[in-house]
Amino acid sequence: ELVSCVGWTTADELYSCSDDHQIMKWNPVTSETTRVVKLPDDVYPIDLHWFPRGIGGKKQSQAESFVLTSSDGKFHLISKLGRVEKSVEAHCGAVLAGRWNYEGTALVTVGEDGQVKIWSKSGMLRSTLAQQGTAVYSVSWAPDSDKVLYTSGKQLIIKPLQPNAKVLQWKAHDGLILKTDWNSVNDLILSAGEDCRYKVWDSFGRALYNSQPHEYPITSIAWALDGELFAVGSFNTLRLCDKTGWSYALEKPNTGSIFTISWSIDGTQLAGACGNGHVIFAHVVEQHWEWKNFEITLIKRRTMKVHNVINDAVDLLEFRDRVIKASLNYGYLVVSTSLQCYVFSTKNWNTPLIFDLKEGTVSLILQAERHFLLVDGGGLYLYSYEGRLISSPKYPGMRTDILNAQTVSLSNDTLAVKDKADEKVIFIFEALSGKPLGDGKPLTHKTEIVEIALDQKGLTNERKIAFIDKNRDLFITSVKRFGKEQKIVKIGTMVQSLAWNDTSNILCGIQDSRFTVWYYPNTVYVDKDLLPKTLYEKDASEFSKNPQIVSFVGNQITIRRADGSLVHLHISPYPAILHDYVSASRWEDGVRLCRFVKDQTLWACLAAMAVANKDMTTAEIAYAAIGEIDKVQYINSIKDLPSKESRVAHMLLFSGNTQEAETLLLQSGLVYQAIQVNINLYNWERALDLAVKHRTHVDTVLAYRRKFLEDFGKKETNQRFLQYAEGLEVDWNKIKAKIEMEVAKERERAAASPAVRT
Repeated sequence: ELVSCVGWTTADELYSCSDDHQIMKWNPVTSETTRVVKLPDDVYPIDLHWFPRGIGGKKQSQAESFVLTSSDGKFHLISKLGRVEKSVEAHCGAVLAGRWNYEGTALVTVGEDGQVKIWSKSGMLRSTLAQQGTAVYSVSWAPDSDKVLYTSGKQLIIKPLQPNAKVLQWKAHDGLILKTDWNSVNDLILSAGEDCRYKVWDSFGRALYNSQPHEYPITSIAWALDGELFAVGSFNTLRLCDKTGWSYALEKPNTGSIFTISWSIDGTQLAGACGNGHVIFAHVVEQHWEWKNFEITLIKRRTMKVHNVINDAVDLLEFRDRVIKASLNYGYLVVSTSLQCYVFSTKNWNTPLIFDLKEGTVSLILQAERHFLLVDGGGLYLYSYEGRLISSPKYPGMRTDILNAQTVSLSNDTLAVKDKADEKVIFIFEALSGKPLGDGKPLTHKTEIVEIALDQKGLTNERKIAFIDKNRDLFITSVKRFGKEQKIVKIGTMVQSLAWNDTSNILCGIQDSRFTVWYYPNTVYVDKDLLPKTLYEKDASEFSKNPQIVSFVGNQITIRRADGSLVHLHISPYPAILHDYVSASRWEDGVRLCRFVKDQTLWACLAAMAVANKDMTTAEIAYAAIGEIDKVQYINSIKDLPSKESRVAHMLLFSGNTQEAETLLLQSGLVYQAIQVNINLYNWERALDLAVKHRTHVDTVLAYRRKFLEDFGKKETNQRFLQYAEGLEVDWNKIKAKIEMEVAKERERAAASPAVRT
């Protein structure tokens, strides 16, 4: 008889149920099949779902019980050994689907009677979430287990468990919807229907992908756990797709309709329940990894082929267990199998470093230049390329099963993780100690964050993080915060995808209909007006809708289009060379390079870099080259200032950091200069506050204020100024003499200070 449902307990054990009333147990490794139990003759199974494994902090290695729904209106809680613990009358007519939530605290069932019911772990009815006139064929939980997605004819409905909360409903297909799935890692929804199409949606009901119509209705669809792949089943058809919708592979097995697809926990294989009584097993092979001149392919479950495209050399890497995840970057290949982790250097493929894994299934590998991160169900583990465990960062409410490359980022000294409980928060850790960075407070944004990325080069205290929020705005901010509120600066809008360069701090992103490269994103902290001049922009219409940046290595950017094809782009190599010169303080070489290239963008980058590093001479040359004459004059005036403190303060002013400039002057005892800065900026009240507090130059402030009002033909209305101006005569000669004295004093101090002389 037809097989109606399948489900994995471990990565090597599958249970299947059929209309012949039998529950079978399969082991694809040893090819053993055993009968677990024969159900009563009136029980025709329809859907099966194993109780989730990681409950209450204790990680079970395998699931212990499952829910089985059947055509007689009941669901049955059945143990692994086949004992029926409980049978519950649930619906009038068949119970078409049953799903545990991610925590294992609730069960949702749907049936032919059009009802959606929520049950407790022990099978007690908690609530009837929805009632409708048509049968509900499929149901899925939201990643947070706070909403339920179910089908209603041609419509999809997302209903929160909270009463009176807003229900989202949209027409998804032109025929009956047969299957849905909602992934907890990428928050995307799949739907499959009798209109012979499958579709990908985001959690707001926006269509991200719409397949071509197939020959037959799509009878099953399922996400792999990590949300990178999904599988589609139809009559004699099994298809493997990328999360963006395009198809990797199409198989035409002799199966009849595939009614259910279930992925194994490690995401390496899947099983299908077939209409002709078969159970189909399929393994994912031929994944590709590319880096510089190396191309690596998983040719069998335990074998990788390494191809060096420069000399056409081919190496085969054999593993003891099947490969689960791999990553190739920064000259190393990191491979995790079901029990071990292998680290290969691209210089030597023969002697990998091997160490045993704690938990087992690795769900994510991230690499930086000096170390790499493994994420599994138990936590985050940072290893050196010598295989030493460096740290294991933890944060409150940590759920590692839902982390992916968009929500975790690693650099040589910092690890950033986007929180799930509060999507506006990014936790930032010191890589070497695993402790929270700085004052221990996470980075908080005003709206939900979608994607994060740390820059890879430069000094630790200049580390920057770029992130995209829910409105698709791109922001940049510094990772280190010394007690003061950090400026989060917006540098782009409608950004789809972003990536930092691996060797210099250049950021690229796809922005609306343009591909944009920010050659020196730090410009926003130095001279905001200069940022547009440091960008490279290119029309992105050739990349079609929703392209994703795969990598940004050297000066080559790889972009994956919506149809799955890869596009390689090359950008100018000069900005990266300029970054290298500046980090080595080779300013003259930088100027020479800009003169050779004769490019305004490069000059603008050099100007910003020079100001950031307080190199006035280079800044003056660069600003002159891009025609910013006012800034050249201001820099000239800074060079004439007598003391180092004044010069640094005016550089801070140049970058718009008024508060820091004033603090620096006051700490250096240059009170008059601090007052003068505020007068020049027309911060009259602050200037008066300082003068009164330090009991000096009150008359200077009042004199400049009066002159300012006279120039504009205005009368004084501010009470504080009127109060201090009472009975005060303004004598400009006196004030000028006082100012000259202050300047002379500053010169004397500068001459006496040994730091400045050296």
